[in-house]
Amino acid sequence: MIAALAESVELSKKQVSGFMDALTEVVYKEVKKNGECIVPGFGKLVKVKRKAREGRNPATGETIKIPAKTVVKFRLAKAAKDAIL
Repeated sequence: MIAALAESVELSKKQVSGFMDALTEVVYKEVKKNGECIVPGFGKLVKVKRKAREGRNPATGETIKIPAKTVVKFRLAKAAKDAIL
């Protein structure tokens, strides 16, 4: 992906790699701070709280308690869906 981007925008692989690293860092900080971050034309990362629930150990069938936790979900943009599908 880095090589394809570098060729497309006529930059070095090192420059594109640095940009991608910086973009990743900004996206992570935004999700942590605001609970979501939109990447135009690609999608949205959203922080979601999951409730505590009961589950089963598949090996023994024993009921276990799964604690509440916060997770990050990715929602694909409509433009990306239309371009791919």
